[in-house]
Amino acid sequence: MEKRVFSGVQPSGDLHLGNYLGAFRRWVEGQSDGLNIFCVVDLHAITVPQEPLVLREKTLETAGLLLACGIDPEKSLLFIQSQNPDHANLAWILNCYLSMGQMSRMTQYKEKAENKDFVSVGLFDYPALMAADILLYDTTEVPVGEDQKQHVELTRDVAGRFNSKHGDTFTLPEPVISDTGARIMNLIDPTKKMSKSDPNPDSRINLLDDKETIFRKIKSATTDSESEIKYNLKEKPGISNLLEIYSVLNSKDIEECENELRDMGYGKFKETVAEGLSLSLGSIQNKYKELNQYNDPIFKIHEDPRYTTVGKFLAKAGLDEIPQLINILKGDMTIVGPRPLPISEGKKVPKRYIKRFKVLPGIIPPWLRVGSESLTTNLWLEEDLKYVKNKSLKYDSVLFLKGMMHLIKVL
Repeated sequence: MEKRVFSGVQPSGDLHLGNYLGAFRRWVEGQSDGLNIFCVVDLHAITVPQEPLVLREKTLETAGLLLACGIDPEKSLLFIQSQNPDHANLAWILNCYLSMGQMSRMTQYKEKAENKDFVSVGLFDYPALMAADILLYDTTEVPVGEDQKQHVELTRDVAGRFNSKHGDTFTLPEPVISDTGARIMNLIDPTKKMSKSDPNPDSRINLLDDKETIFRKIKSATTDSESEIKYNLKEKPGISNLLEIYSVLNSKDIEECENELRDMGYGKFKETVAEGLSLSLGSIQNKYKELNQYNDPIFKIHEDPRYTTVGKFLAKAGLDEIPQLINILKGDMTIVGPRPLPISEGKKVPKRYIKRFKVLPGIIPPWLRVGSESLTTNLWLEEDLKYVKNKSLKYDSVLFLKGMMHLIKVL
């Protein structure tokens, strides 16, 4: 079977050095090996409270940074999770094949829920959606850190349970953990993983940090009272972390780096690491600025005819077999309701309705009926306003809508 690799990244918070060295860099290098699928998992992000406008901005920023880091849409698939509703559809089905006991044992849920006043069901159910993300594309490999390995094992368990009941449906994926660069640590407390959620911004290097900020953060990074540059996680976690960063940036093994830096003091070593980071991240930032000249870079990919294979693949990756296996109905959506009131030719549609929704063109009909017979106004797509003004529209009582209705932005 063809090698398929699925990787997802949440758009919450600022992307940092740990994301780049621990994941993105390896993703870029592996694009020629099998089919690589990269997903901005915005549905996972809303398992904790988010500001809607900030989330949208971060979603597009994340997509742009992935492109800037070297993800090539000519080789790989890149999309936003919520644009394919089959992720959520399959997650619900998988919920029915997972036990409460299995979900309760997930350590990430326990850590994230600790000392929280409000814990959403979505946070508890996060691994089911992650399983759907992976299984939907017949994924064979999932690059993850140690903290996510348990979720991939749960994915294998639920896929195995479904297969044993309904036949060979899902591919069982394997977790892949890199030996180098898999865990970049917190600069202030090097016993913890570098994280977006740490309240201290000096604990991480963000991908969009400028040169001055990078030097300041690296110079203030915690080390120890000795002077030897030696990799020892137990005795010298701070220096070990900086060595890890230097090693991955320069594509050298740790032992080679130790020999190269043996006679260098901590101060000079930190400057060397900071300089390397500035050069590496600077090229990413320049590429990101180029992409950012165009509005919503991720959507430009879907509009570009060179990348039509993305849309075709996503459409094909739906739940074609599963509804029949579990005997639920699938097909055209049928709406039965009161006959919509006809709109006479030239009648003006209130702008407040036109501006309220923006949808993907071509996915749904040029109108969206809401409410009951007493409602006198329908909702219309902005791009179809001209059509509405020039036609007298009449509808039947039973309406057939093809596919899913995708509302991608509420203004």
